[in-house]
Amino acid sequence: MKLAVLSFLGLVGMGSAFAPIATPKASSALQMSGEKVPCFGKAPFLGGEIFLGENYWNKLTSEYGSEETGTFLRAAELKHGRSAMIATVGFAFHKLGLTLDHISPHEYLSVTQGIKFADLQAMSPIDAIKAVPAEGLTQMFCAIALVEFYELTHSNGKIVEDSTVAPGLKPGGLTGDLGWNPLNVAVTDRRRLVELQNGRAAMFAISAWVSNEAINGAFPLPLPWN
Repeated sequence: MKLAVLSFLGLVGMGSAFAPIATPKASSALQMSGEKVPCFGKAPFLGGEIFLGENYWNKLTSEYGSEETGTFLRAAELKHGRSAMIATVGFAFHKLGLTLDHISPHEYLSVTQGIKFADLQAMSPIDAIKAVPAEGLTQMFCAIALVEFYELTHSNGKIVEDSTVAPGLKPGGLTGDLGWNPLNVAVTDRRRLVELQNGRAAMFAISAWVSNEAINGAFPLPLPWN
């Protein structure tokens, strides 16, 4: 259950201060010139940079798509990474016993269906999410949908009313940035890269943990809760 709830919070976190790069403006010129579309987020490696999947990136952004396609792909990676980072925290908290049955003033997740937080804590994270009532999963879905709809219709934190096409439906319109930066954190390239790198690591981690939970021994390395 914690895994699901925190995964949802991770998607909401797409409005974090660390926004992706600004929407490019010269994709058609790049396509006409045959130049490669630059990619922000190359992985640092031994004092240099390594670009895994460069051939696929070039095909998707130059042959099949445009520079705006690259903006969308980077935003998708950013959102998945944010979700995975929160999911790893939720998964670890559940396995270590740091769950709502110890801190919530309410005993029940669902009174009508008799589901207690303590019942979920006694389950594995995979079984716990399966035990969440359909009404709870529907609430998560609707909350996520509202956030996605906000991004589709807003630009720089304000709703766009003078356009016939929603900002998020325009080329390069979806960036993963909701314009929410209450702490006024300076959004530098280094911070953007750190967020991407942590998100990538978290995607690998949560995939390995869930696999190990579903198939005991699938992850060959020792885990803190084993």
